[in-house]
Amino acid sequence: MTMAAKSERIEMRTDPQSSARIAEAAESQHVSVSAFVLDAAVKAADHVLARAEVTIMPAEQFDQLIGSLDVPDEAPALARLAYKPRRYTRS
Repeated sequence: MTMAAKSERIEMRTDPQSSARIAEAAESQHVSVSAFVLDAAVKAADHVLARAEVTIMPAEQFDQLIGSLDVPDEAPALARLAYKPRRYTRS
């Protein structure tokens, strides 16, 4: 698999203690601080986005939700529009 060229920049400010802690962790993994921070940020972004795409609920609540979708709602405005004469019709 080929890697995309890295052309984008992200900059941040940090306090000395956080910077030292990140540098120590990166060194323990034998990677640069930049690679360490990028990997952590991408993992965090993936986690946040995955949670935004999935709704977790108890099975009973899910069954109630699905059941409520099967019950037709009254839509009087839609019914009125359906009975109005149409401007355009197919021949």
